[in-house]
Amino acid sequence: MTAVEGSAATQEAAAPAVTGLMAGDPMMLGLPTFVVGSYALGLTLVGQVPGGLLGAPLPIIMAATAAGLFITTFWAIAVGQSAVASVFGIFAGFWSSFAILVLGLTHAWFGVTATAVVGTEEMFLTAWLIAIVMLTLATLRLPLVFTAIFTFVDLALLFVLLGVSSASTGDLKTAGVFAIIFATLGVYCFFGQTAAATGGKPLPLGRPIIH
Repeated sequence: MTAVEGSAATQEAAAPAVTGLMAGDPMMLGLPTFVVGSYALGLTLVGQVPGGLLGAPLPIIMAATAAGLFITTFWAIAVGQSAVASVFGIFAGFWSSFAILVLGLTHAWFGVTATAVVGTEEMFLTAWLIAIVMLTLATLRLPLVFTAIFTFVDLALLFVLLGVSSASTGDLKTAGVFAIIFATLGVYCFFGQTAAATGGKPLPLGRPIIH
């Protein structure tokens, strides 16, 4: 059982052990695919791509992050890890909807006029900020590192929203820094999961805020 599942105080009774192709730890796929998309977006926001072109990270976000997180979600469902499925399913929805938003606005798929683009982006960011804050508060029984990841995701979304609303490259770069931080925390979690999966000692994840 993963660190996320094991720390959920209200988790349902453990399901029978799963064997065969679906056995194992879904987070071994979910964490690295989350990490690579987060780094891609963070580096874009801090200015590695000239002009902050948000279409630049989409190949990684669509083909690796969103796809990998959906697979992780179905895998977690199959092995009875509802908390893992919820977390990764929410982030799969975020990354895939982000890709669709960027493509849709770039290619005028949704009939959004030029004057409504900023408002559309603000609506998207506000809705997802509310959803991820909800996730953050609902998972305070998880180890502290997961709460930290969700909190930095919240901050990144907030500063992207501020940057879009005020056309501030400074706020967007700050958001990129937060994205790089939560991606790096994801790397730490992945090392811990890998250690446990290969017979080693998992890395400390911190005490939950709520016990």
